[in-house]
Amino acid sequence: MTRHVYAAKVKWTGNRGEGTSHYQAFSRDYDIACEGKPIIKGSSDPNYLGDATRHNPEDMLLASLSACHMLWFLHLCAVNKVVVTDYEDHPEGVMEVVSGSSGRFTEVTLRPRVTIGSGSDAAKAERLHETANAKCFVANSVNFPVRHEAAVVVDKLP
Repeated sequence: MTRHVYAAKVKWTGNRGEGTSHYQAFSRDYDIACEGKPIIKGSSDPNYLGDATRHNPEDMLLASLSACHMLWFLHLCAVNKVVVTDYEDHPEGVMEVVSGSSGRFTEVTLRPRVTIGSGSDAAKAERLHETANAKCFVANSVNFPVRHEAAVVVDKLP
């Protein structure tokens, strides 16, 4: 077994001078820093007094699932002689919140639209989405289903 250790620094930047003296006294803004990488400006969802111009944890969970799937898929296509020329995903997650309590994601659906070269096998590309889904480290770490509704388009150019 190989272990990989990841580290980050999450720093709250929302103290407006009163700390958390009351619910609306503070901003939900924070910075995420990983060594050698640009800082990500985060906040909570606007439904919870967050800044809509910043990424919230829910956005980042969806993006992580989508990116992990994409990277596995591209790897699998490369080793299986399927030439991908374009890839775009529009994932969607469903989160349920119990009134006065916490919430949780109940499912995520990835909707990748993949363009492959004219000499590539579209059926194989579609099957490789199943394999990518099974291999994605992030999808294997969550307790809800990660589905995919992939579309594969064959590039008409030679």
